[in-house]
Amino acid sequence: MSDKPVGDQSVTGRAEGGRGTAAKLAELDELAVRSQCPGPPRAIARQRSRGKKTARERIALLLDPGSFVELDAFARNHSTDLNVGDHVYGDGVVIGHGTVNGRPTAVFAQDFTVLGGTLGKVHGEKICKILDLAAKAGCPVVGINDGAGGRIQEGVVAQALYGEIFFRNVRMSGVVPQISIIMGPCAGGAAYSPALTDFVVMVDKTSHMFVTGPDVLAVAMGERVGLEELGSARVHNSRSGNAHHLALDEEDAIAYVRDLLAYLPASNNDLPPVYAAGKDPDGAVLDALVPESVNTPYDMYVVVNAIVDDGDFLEVQQLFAPNIICGLGSISGYTVGIVANQPLKSAGCLDIDASEKAARFVRTCDAFNIPIVTLVDVPGFLPGSDQEWNGIIRRGAKLLYAYAEATVPKITTIIRKAYGGAYVVMGSKHLHADVCFAWPTAEIAVMGAEAASNILHRDHIAAAADPESLRRRLITEYDQTHCTPYRAAERGYVDAVIAPSETRPNIAAALRIMNDKREPSPPKRHGNIPL
Repeated sequence: MSDKPVGDQSVTGRAEGGRGTAAKLAELDELAVRSQCPGPPRAIARQRSRGKKTARERIALLLDPGSFVELDAFARNHSTDLNVGDHVYGDGVVIGHGTVNGRPTAVFAQDFTVLGGTLGKVHGEKICKILDLAAKAGCPVVGINDGAGGRIQEGVVAQALYGEIFFRNVRMSGVVPQISIIMGPCAGGAAYSPALTDFVVMVDKTSHMFVTGPDVLAVAMGERVGLEELGSARVHNSRSGNAHHLALDEEDAIAYVRDLLAYLPASNNDLPPVYAAGKDPDGAVLDALVPESVNTPYDMYVVVNAIVDDGDFLEVQQLFAPNIICGLGSISGYTVGIVANQPLKSAGCLDIDASEKAARFVRTCDAFNIPIVTLVDVPGFLPGSDQEWNGIIRRGAKLLYAYAEATVPKITTIIRKAYGGAYVVMGSKHLHADVCFAWPTAEIAVMGAEAASNILHRDHIAAAADPESLRRRLITEYDQTHCTPYRAAERGYVDAVIAPSETRPNIAAALRIMNDKREPSPPKRHGNIPL
């Protein structure tokens, strides 16, 4: 009987039974090198000539150095009848996880140098895997899109995997932050996945997103339609509203996403990060900001910069519907979402685009426990047949719905005009804002004093010996009687009338008291927002 213990194997025995450890490690090294190789040199050269980086270079910029852990590097297509490069490891997409500013983040990046970044079965399964991992781990996921759409050779299989990705985007919506970066073409069905995510960042001149290719669309319309006109980054940032930031280059796009992640919680189960309070801006600049004439505009960015820590404000959709400002910042260390009318653009009126932009942002903040700070100077909804015929009632109601639905802390400050239905819609006390402040310059009424006086006293003014003198006197009387924050304060619709320079400390105090706000929603499957 042998004295060797059961299960003990000598080095010689292992070598006789197969290749040794050294040989297997050498094979692993070889596979690792092959799995990390991007596409052919010619394809890489074309990529660089367009000012674009490879998938792994982009991931390296996004994640903290040395933190990336790749998954499915050896995955490849095993079909023998598709002629789609079954020898290529990775199948044109890199997935994995790492950290951004020390916080766990999942990522996938399509590689245009491999099969044009097209999506087939394995490619799609890899994206589904990383989305599932992010959902289970409760961490944000960033998708870097650079692909020519579905892989034609794989037919319906590609479409099936798009459906699986879309399903996950929807199931994860409001659970973990989803951010899309478009760094090349995002064509056909591929465009719908970014559209389902929380934020879309595009790079000027190199990003394009469209459902129907320009050549196909040109034939259908009987005209030539260039790629720039169809789905450029600038078009989607300024006209369609599909994108949230127009980056100058790839480095700028990734820097924006890193800044964005710094304001977002890991998931809906977490509160957003709290930072050390920044240096107090000079609030005195606000005391003389609002002009004497109600028809003279001023820049709402002055107010925003005077209330956020260090004047640091990360704007969302800056080029789309500029009559309303949306973005993230912090006040005394607390992360907040800011919604503000901009009097310099369309007098700060709400229109279709502004309503949908703000509604989307309010709901995003509510999904991820981010308090909403609203700065109001709104003379009403933009009039006109175009607005009416294109659905301002239904689409304006989206903003009303978003504010009423939100259960996060809601803090509103009325700066100047707050007229009619637009006053109610902009996070008013009647939509259950938790705290509502007003500056002494606030005018809370059905309409402005001049318009109201002209309607109420039309016959009296017309019959007067000096109509203009009477009209001015009646306007002044209406203004002093009705267009004042103190009338609203008497009824509890405004909690405090504050000096403009005290806006930041008052909002900070409200954030502290409301930090643990609890407002359960009634049991239901979901509401029916007017889409």
